[in-house]
Amino acid sequence: MSSNSQPNNPLHGIKLADILTELIENLGWEEMEKETGIKCFGNNPTYKSSLKFLRTMPWARKRTEDLYLDWLEYKELHNL
Repeated sequence: MSSNSQPNNPLHGIKLADILTELIENLGWEEMEKETGIKCFGNNPTYKSSLKFLRTMPWARKRTEDLYLDWLEYKELHNL
């Protein structure tokens, strides 16, 4: 499959684990819970348990991916 097989999908080729890591490092658990409404981010969160939850709950994964896209846009606008 070529790298441009999904040119309109900004998440193509980005692993969920990498998305989660970047959000944790840049926003933190508290902000992630606030922005997504996902309680597992605020209730004694761990990387491993959150990743497992996101992989099994499509709605939560979608909210997290949307937050990541918003973060990328913010970074670009503010040259971070």
